Amino acid sequence: MERAFDNLTLWQRVYDHLRDEIRQQRLLPGTVLSEVALSEELGVSRGPIREAMGRLASEGLVTIRPRRGAVVRSLTAEELVDAYQVREALESMAVRLAVPRLTKPDLALLEAHVDQMDAHSDGGDLRLFFEANVAFHNLFCELSGNRKLHQVHTTLMGEIGGFQDRTVSLRGNPSRSVTEHRRILAAARRRDADKAAELAAAHVRVPSERLRLHLSERAGLEPVAVAADGDEPVRSTPGERAS
Repeated sequence: MERAFDNLTLWQRVYDHLRDEIRQQRLLPGTVLSEVALSEELGVSRGPIREAMGRLASEGLVTIRPRRGAVVRSLTAEELVDAYQVREALESMAVRLAVPRLTKPDLALLEAHVDQMDAHSDGGDLRLFFEANVAFHNLFCELSGNRKLHQVHTTLMGEIGGFQDRTVSLRGNPSRSVTEHRRILAAARRRDADKAAELAAAHVRVPSERLRLHLSERAGLEPVAVAADGDEPVRSTPGERAS
């Protein structure tokens, strides 16, 4: 469907449109993005499309191939594990930095995001649940006061967000995720930065460890089980499968 764009922010609007198409999986991994076809579809010149492609490539959502155009990128399971490990380190640091700086309005906004997650979990709307989830974590990074951390985290979440279906399924029960967020927020309200950071790291670690379990089983290695409530993973004894 053809879209109308504001000339003042043309490349940004093209970028927003394509990013949304990728995140909502209307443009699947492996899809070739032709500048000519997009120019005709969106009714814009190729310049803004090329600029938008560069931004998407910097976020890891597309791969630009010289003289062959761009293609929607597909992360391997190993790459997704790596991304989650970096995210765990970033968000743990962000929470530790943010907690001493939090104001009452900051805490209220964080709580509002968790309440939205709760409502969308009950309503079964995983797309809006995911958006509220991302907003909670992004806000903590913004409130850390470290602009470089926030910038790197935004790029990382853009890359992970392109695989929303996989990340939601790895998270498991959304209601448990809501509980984990409330525990992080409760520690932040107590001004316990160390505990809040520990809980944030454990929360992010859940999908990472589930992916690691999958990779270990696929390789025929001793699997690593993910314990409940963000506890440290435990290794299964020989012959015993992780549950």
